[in-house]
Amino acid sequence: MAVRLVSNEVSDLCIGKPAVRSLPPSAATVGDVLAALRRGDAPHLAVLVVDRAAPEKRAVSGKLCVADVICFLCSDGNLASPAVALERPISALLPKGGGLVRRVEPQFSILEALDLILDGAQSLVVPIRWVGRKKNLHGGAGGVVADFCWLTHEDFVRFFLNSIAHFSPIPTLSIDALGLVRSADALTVCHDEPGLALLPLVRRALSDHTAVAVVTEDGRLLGEISPASLCACDETISVAAGIATLTVGDLMSFIDYFGSPPDSLVRLIKSRLKQKGLKQMLELMEDELSSLSNSSALSSSSDDELGGKQLRRLRSRCFSMGRRAEDPEVCHPGSSLVAAMVQALAHRVSYLWVVDEDDYSLMGIVTFADMLRVFREQLLPYP
Repeated sequence: MAVRLVSNEVSDLCIGKPAVRSLPPSAATVGDVLAALRRGDAPHLAVLVVDRAAPEKRAVSGKLCVADVICFLCSDGNLASPAVALERPISALLPKGGGLVRRVEPQFSILEALDLILDGAQSLVVPIRWVGRKKNLHGGAGGVVADFCWLTHEDFVRFFLNSIAHFSPIPTLSIDALGLVRSADALTVCHDEPGLALLPLVRRALSDHTAVAVVTEDGRLLGEISPASLCACDETISVAAGIATLTVGDLMSFIDYFGSPPDSLVRLIKSRLKQKGLKQMLELMEDELSSLSNSSALSSSSDDELGGKQLRRLRSRCFSMGRRAEDPEVCHPGSSLVAAMVQALAHRVSYLWVVDEDDYSLMGIVTFADMLRVFREQLLPYP
């Protein structure tokens, strides 16, 4: 069994996967990234690097989403001048030092690719289509890469779930017995803390493919704010303004209202922006809400008009990217490994919050990365 698994190639995980969506060639600024994300229904866009000497050759240097833009707008200095921040180059959104997106070739073994993820690679990208010259007689690719696909933690978990019987009895053991429940302190915030306290936690959640747990003063889980829920909001500027002015609990409520935030919270955000002297952020927020209101009005008059298409695209993105913020996926310390895998896969998340069965207090978190280490350890004797 193990020998067979070790012999599988990365290409086995790429069957049927769509090509990555990339930023348009004209995109040069943070504002261009935001506009491209709003226009499309893909949650992430790839940042391509083109070889000037050979324009047909491309590589992926980064992976961006709306949550990246929101965190950038809320960072030091950008809240006071968001219009200037939106004119900054795309490189301002990319992590310093790079290395979070790693390329793997289709013929790599699955374990080689898995080791990259467990060593800290945020995303893997695989070339899936070749164009240009035909392959040479030795089977080598004679063309240039035309398309890539993403490989995620979910792809590897599905792979091992399909062979779960071969790992018996490990999958039937509890996540607690396997030592998979780790502290969630670095991803936890109290509901009455200011929204700006979220920034370092959201950045970590982006890197770890997790979310931020929102808890009460006594540690009970109230809900979560995930990168996916931030990406599902079309009111990007308004969410950034909300982070700057609301408490975490109010922000969680604001995010839940996809496309139609409650007037009371909108008024509160505007009032506090004025108090803080963030006039430019207030102007951009009003422009954004006005634009969304016009789109909704267009959709109500004709579902075939541009506004209707925009609204349907928004709804599609909302339903495909995550649940409401107050409905986090939870399990218990006694949950089996296979049950946790199935639950997370079913709900399209890469983590589960671990709570006490009696009082719903947050005990920790279990992630796909944690689960994958268990399977990797079972294959250690096989180089």
